[in-house]
Formats: sequence, C-alpha cells, structure tokens
Amino acid sequence: MNIQSMKMKSPSQIHLSQRVSGTPLNIDAGFQAQSFKHNQFDGLMDPLVMMDHYTMTEPTFGAHPHAGISAVSVLFEDSEGVFKNQDSLGNDIDLHPGDAYWLKAGSGAVHDEKPTTGSRTHGLQLFVNLPQQRKHDTAQSLHVPAKHIPVITGDDYRVRVVFGESNGTKGAIPPSLPFTILDAYLKKGAQYHHAVSGDQSVLIYAVSGSIDLNLDQHTIELSEGQAIAMQTNFDSTSLGLCSSGDAHIVVLQGAPIREHFVQKGPFVMSTTQEINAVTAAYDAGQLGSIPTVSSKANNKTHSSI
Repeated sequence: MNIQSMKMKSPSQIHLSQRVSGTPLNIDAGFQAQSFKHNQFDGLMDPLVMMDHYTMTEPTFGAHPHAGISAVSVLFEDSEGVFKNQDSLGNDIDLHPGDAYWLKAGSGAVHDEKPTTGSRTHGLQLFVNLPQQRKHDTAQSLHVPAKHIPVITGDDYRVRVVFGESNGTKGAIPPSLPFTILDAYLKKGAQYHHAVSGDQSVLIYAVSGSIDLNLDQHTIELSEGQAIAMQTNFDSTSLGLCSSGDAHIVVLQGAPIREHFVQKGPFVMSTTQEINAVTAAYDAGQLGSIPTVSSKANNKTHSSI
C-alpha cells in the first residue's frame, strides 16, 4: 500500500499514516508471519525499522548476525513451551510465554532463537534503530521474565507494560534508548487511555480483534492485522483505545531518530561503507559466535530482572 501521511491540525499536531496490512511471510513449515517495514509508513515508524508478527513451531533461521540496531523479541502469553535464546554475548536463556528479550546489537552480535521440540512461539520480532553515535556501541542484552512485567488492570482491560511507562506504571528500561511496549488485552466496551508526550513516534497494531483509536477528537478504526503509525509534536497527546469486542493490541512508542540509514538484511548502518565493513567483519568471524556447548552463565553484557 502506498502511504501518504495525513496532518491533523490540533494543539498537539499529529502526523498520521494510513492503515497498513502486513505482508505475509512464510518460511518452510515452521514460520508464518505478517511483516511490516519502515517504508510502508512514510517515515512515521521511526525508530522502528521493521516488525514481524509471527508464529514459529520449528527452528527456522539458525545463528545470524545483527548490527546497528536492537533486535527485540516479545512473546505473547498464549505461546507454548520454550523459546531457546542464544547469542555471542554468552547468553543461553529459555524464554517462556510472556517473556521479552532486548538485544542491543550495536557494533555486532550473533543471535539464534528457536522453539524447542513441541513448542509454539507466538509474538513480535522488532528491529529498533540506533542513532549513528550508538551504532558501534558494545552489544548488551536484557531478559525480562513475564512475572516481572507490571500489569495495569481495569474491569475490562489488562495492559502489560513490557518496556517503558503508561499511566504511572513503569516497565523495564531497554539497554539502548527509551522505548515503550504495551501489550494490551481489551474486552467488549473497554476504554484505555495512554498519554503520549511530545516528539514521539507511535505504532499501534491490532493483533486480534478491532478497535477505535481516539486522537484529539478524531476516531480511526483499526481492524485485525492492521497497523497505523503516528508522530506527535509539541504537547502531550491522549491515545484512546476503545474496543467493541475482545481485542489484543500492541502499542510501540519511541523518539524518532530522523537520520538516514542503510539496511542490508539484519544490518542497519548509516552508510553503505559501514554496511560493507560490518559484513566483512561478520564473514571474518569478528562478530563472535554461539558456543556449541551452551552455558547458563550470564556475563556483564547481560542482565535479567
């Protein structure tokens, strides 16, 4: 879909994309996804580079590199079994339903995630961009177990604050730049309001069901499988999620970086020369590797809350 952003004239000045449906992405028999890319949202997805809403039942990708971004995994609570997470930082972690894992790849890291036999992983994979001055940082990671994710509850809604903050409830702080991820479940007739401060990008995705988005007296219907992006300037904006039936909604929010970048698969750098350099470094084995014998020991680049 070609996107032309709309400008809403209001005290908070909202720039809003059109609604975008994901592109189907199926790999072998064990991976199905709806994929969203930054160029579908006319720049309003920044700092997000891509989002995959996926179900994985078999190992699919094998060990692979990342650089210049954070690779973020959010497991929904209806996942089943164990999602094995390993990386070249020395981490070997079993992710369980509802867990989250933030890998700030920075200058480069090798990563592998896969469901164990009989497991079914349902969640989001996000690429969150890093600004130019942070793309060569040392890699870091953060594991957030589901039991440590704060939950905001009402009579007809339940909102997990995976990262960031909503209505005074604070979730985990990413090991890179501030970012908010809300995993919201709404029943029929639910209304949940989230304050968005000035100069922020927000992407709202309807995992299941449909909702009405209320933005400064404007109402936008978002159907299942659709995403919409917006950027706000100046004042705080109230984002209202209103459901006429059961719905599962994700809200992703961060400050736009507004820098040119070049993407080549899992690498997102500022220039083509940097892409070539990190590709050569990976080919030479300089981004590290995942040990064949796993170790449960954490090191200084990893933390778990």
